[in-house]
Amino acid sequence: MADLQRIVDDLAMRLGRPLLLEDRVQRVIAYSEQNGAMDDIRRDSILRRHTTPEVREWLRAAGVHEAQAPLRTAGAPHLGLLPRVCVPLRHADGLLGFLWFIDAEPAMSEEKVAEAAAAVPGLALALFHESLATGLASHRELEAVTGLLRGERDAARQLIEAGAFPQGQPVTVLVARPRSAEPDEGLRLALEQGLLALRRRLSGHHPLHLVRYDHAVLLTAGPPVPPDELHAAMPVPVVVGVGRTRLELAQAAGSYAEARHAAEVTARVPGLGRSAEWARLGVYRTLTQLADQEVHPGLDGLLADEQYLPLLETLETYLDLAGSAVATSRALRLHRTSLYYRLQRVEELARTDLKDGGERLALHLGLKLARLSGRYQPRDARGD
Repeated sequence: MADLQRIVDDLAMRLGRPLLLEDRVQRVIAYSEQNGAMDDIRRDSILRRHTTPEVREWLRAAGVHEAQAPLRTAGAPHLGLLPRVCVPLRHADGLLGFLWFIDAEPAMSEEKVAEAAAAVPGLALALFHESLATGLASHRELEAVTGLLRGERDAARQLIEAGAFPQGQPVTVLVARPRSAEPDEGLRLALEQGLLALRRRLSGHHPLHLVRYDHAVLLTAGPPVPPDELHAAMPVPVVVGVGRTRLELAQAAGSYAEARHAAEVTARVPGLGRSAEWARLGVYRTLTQLADQEVHPGLDGLLADEQYLPLLETLETYLDLAGSAVATSRALRLHRTSLYYRLQRVEELARTDLKDGGERLALHLGLKLARLSGRYQPRDARGD
């Protein structure tokens, strides 16, 4: 409940007005410091952790359970009830609870009501996350998953003993990274929302998840979950990396490291598509461990000048196709004479010899490294 209480306290401070948070059956979950207008109903709700049946019926009749947006409810002097503003908390079209403000001394302005409504996604997500706890409190699950991905073996034991993950089952980690958006709180909430919705669908896989500042992590038991499931759940475009399956939960950190690398490569090399498995990354598995400075020295000048982009594209295609002039001409729809001219220009500008196998290897690796760093962006990868 720590996250919910923190959000409630922060919102009350920003609005300068006390508030109370209830679940969908109107049990009190959290409340801010109570100052200003107060009625017997608010006082009793805090002391007893729920409202009376008469008050619940009165508010239900006012339409709070059907409300899709903030709603003002009239006072009921015979019940000791002051006017209120009700802000419903909904997630995936389901009602999770209510945010209540006493609408008196003075009445709540429309601007303050709108500010309260803007806080609903974060509150609803935190409330929904609490409801997903399986044996562990949600914040303890978060701590355990964080420790697990750091390689702490005791974290796996905690999760298994709590029933959050089955003992003896293999684990696979998937990582989703937004394609372009800068990390911020709104993006983090979007990633969290997508993972929570996916957890409900994949309950048979005993899913666990974690959201970091710039990526989302999904752990599943049993057979690997197709990356398309993660794409379909995310409300923002993402690339997905898949780590290799490990035999037990305690080994999840290894799968996580691979999934992060796979997602990073996929984000930087559009030609790989929107998903990539670590086991199928080929040479990029090695290149992610190298520094960008490892590029062939002859490529620096070519990479620095946009006019040489066609030469680099020709060289990469030629090297990708194992130095076959016939296959390269066909792939680029380029006359053989033009191809030989371009390759000769590369040799001159890069001070290299394409008949030397070692030089070809160094140039090939250098181009792939430049792709990863963003220094080399072929036109097909940019949509030109």
